[in-house]
Amino acid sequence: MSAPSGLKERPSALIFFASSEALIKRSAPIAKRSFIIMSLDPDSIKWLASRFKDSVKFDEPMARNTHLKVGGPADAFIAPESRNDLTELVRWADRKVLDCLIIGDGTNLLVKDKGIRGIVIVLTKCLKKISKKASKNKEVIVAAMAGAKLRELCSFAIKESLGGMNFAAGIPGTVGGGIMMNAGTSRGSMEDVLDAVEIMLPDGQTKRIKKIEIDFSYRNLSFGKDINIYKGRPIILEGSFRLFPSDATTLKEEAEEILSMRRKKQPVSLPSAGSFFKNPVQGKAAGRLIEKAGLKGKRIGGAQVSEKHANFIINTGNASASDILGLMEFVQETVFKTFNIELEPEVKIVGS
Repeated sequence: MSAPSGLKERPSALIFFASSEALIKRSAPIAKRSFIIMSLDPDSIKWLASRFKDSVKFDEPMARNTHLKVGGPADAFIAPESRNDLTELVRWADRKVLDCLIIGDGTNLLVKDKGIRGIVIVLTKCLKKISKKASKNKEVIVAAMAGAKLRELCSFAIKESLGGMNFAAGIPGTVGGGIMMNAGTSRGSMEDVLDAVEIMLPDGQTKRIKKIEIDFSYRNLSFGKDINIYKGRPIILEGSFRLFPSDATTLKEEAEEILSMRRKKQPVSLPSAGSFFKNPVQGKAAGRLIEKAGLKGKRIGGAQVSEKHANFIINTGNASASDILGLMEFVQETVFKTFNIELEPEVKIVGS
């Protein structure tokens, strides 16, 4: 095992789901397709402007669209108004062999300073509905679209007197990103309540996948061998959750207690991407390792290891992505030298 020595280059021509947020390879066998990250050509810009009008922005700074408040411009930033618009856009991008970054709320995303070539698609407009679908035995199925915020799903469950979602109280981001990351806390994770997901492949086809077909792991999941690997990991459109009848007052009090504890222990009022590193399999939690290495308060430029919780890297107001990446590497190297443990980022790092 060797110490982290720098950022690893990520493969080109990928769709990401961020907040994200996992890698999705474009459709076509790798051996028959060359992958080159390309900026949009004039014809593509013209078509996008004509088709999506006010829903598309060109050279849009990603610092405006991520919780870390850093990141250079995206060639095109598009918020489809409907699911049909989303399907058309995804199919068009696949035919054009254009890179796409699919995001929700930009909570778990670090965009590099030179920005993103290709298209960023945000799901918070076209996929935000939450509804009760059915009752099975003593459970209730709630469907939440990928662009709905996790906090809205938690609030919906409380209002409907349904237990099971309070573990996610205070977790930032959207349902789609939460599913893709198998988001969770010591109280539970998405794996515990997920019943099924609806997905879209890059060619626009959709498929419903039951929980039994999904392989869950820490802060990750995969959809198994039945999904064609050359179509890659799909875009999540909707998740269905198995919840159970409970008392709304008790649920509300529990959620308020969880949120209160988060406010006390985490720097929720400052720009961050939440927990920056995954907890290692061996040893203590990432935050404890960073704290024991004496790194609380460590700064590089405008980036700082939070003095409140060492697994948060915060933007003190004028940080660049390079500041945050430099601090990330410094933390990794210091923790490795001190404890012989490599810290892996939980935050998704994209762009150039």
